Amino acid sequence: MGESERCSVLVVDDHPLFRKGVLQLLAMEPSIAVVGEAGDRRQALDLARRHEPDLVLLDLNLKGDSGIGVLAELKAEDPSRRVVMLTVSDSAEDLMAALRAGADGYLLKDMEPEQLLARVRAALAGETVIGEALAARLASALRDEARAAGAPGRDLALLTERELHVLRALADGLSNKAIAQKLAISDGTVKVHVKNVLKKLGFRSRVEAAVWMAQQPR
Repeated sequence: MGESERCSVLVVDDHPLFRKGVLQLLAMEPSIAVVGEAGDRRQALDLARRHEPDLVLLDLNLKGDSGIGVLAELKAEDPSRRVVMLTVSDSAEDLMAALRAGADGYLLKDMEPEQLLARVRAALAGETVIGEALAARLASALRDEARAAGAPGRDLALLTERELHVLRALADGLSNKAIAQKLAISDGTVKVHVKNVLKKLGFRSRVEAAVWMAQQPR
């Protein structure tokens, strides 16, 4: 497999020992090429701009800085960048903050190496990656938030039949490309449907929508 055929990954973490461990793990996967490693915001943004990797693995807490801030800046420059948080924090607040800043996934550092590698592969395939325990925590946080705001329950009846199909596909973890193939529509049409779903149901990210839908009875 040539370098150009492999998916590129940038690893951002301020702990050199952990960072090296992740690099060694990713090196075991023939389909992945690590294009850089960074320990702070400046390095992370510089390497992301220089290499435009297929995926950025980003720590939530960088020394003297916030991973959320780096995430927001990466997404502001190019919303299509795929960024997955890799952190020790399993708090609902951090999870919600990351997803609302545009994270494409949220993984915990205490995962088994093989499991982490599988999630990275899934993220590179365009899937939403979030641990089961975190998914349940996010769903609970969304319910609590809705109650606190006095918001009415989200109503699937607001969606068209095609929008509902797209939302179910999101809940199954499918990427836009996979949804387009499944429903025989263009990637651009999928993006429009996703945008409409988020607006109608009051979600700020596709991950929120996917997790909420996964909790609904089929």
